[in-house]
This record gives sequence, structure tokens and C-alpha cells, in this order.
Amino acid sequence: MNSLRNKVQLIGNLGNDPEIITLENGTKLAKFSIATNETYKNAKGEKVTDTQWHNIVAWGKLAEIAEEFLSKGKEIMVEGKLVNRSYETNEGEKRYITEIKCNELLMLGK
Repeated sequence: MNSLRNKVQLIGNLGNDPEIITLENGTKLAKFSIATNETYKNAKGEKVTDTQWHNIVAWGKLAEIAEEFLSKGKEIMVEGKLVNRSYETNEGEKRYITEIKCNELLMLGK
């Protein structure tokens, strides 16, 4: 059960082409975001679509696959874990971000 404590599975569409970073040691990092949509009816009976954006990071072989095969608009499934981190802007402001560290990637659709 320990492996289920921090596990995320999402199906969504890429908002942009992946950003690929190659580190000094040759390891690749891919950063991209996917949108998930939920549709429901509000109290007035109107159809409402709620879109959520999720930041994804993929390392190594998964980053290479993302670089080669992923592009804006493609539907994918990602599995990974939630990671919280902080960083400091050039102006010295501390920011916090939640990302999904991708462990599996599946391309859907055509």
C-alpha cells in the first residue's frame, strides 16, 4: 500500500510543446502542462466545463520520448507523484509550485 500514498493518474491534452532541457551531464528534462476537463450542470441546468492545468516534469528516457513524440494538443495519460518545491525569482521573491513527477507516459488518440 505504500506505493499508493502519493500516486496521480491524469488524462489530458498538452497545452504547448514540451520544454526540453539538457543538463551538463547529458540527462534530459522535459517540462510541459496538460489540461484536464470536467463537465457538469450548474444549479440552473447549464452545462459548465471546468479546466484544470497540471505541470508535469519527466526525466531521462521519458524526457527523450516527450521530446520526440509529444506536441501541443496531443492527448496523453501520465502517472506519477505530486512534488512540491520552492524557488526564488530574480527579484528575490519566494515562489511555490506543485508538479507531477512523471513515472509513466502513454500517448492516446491517433
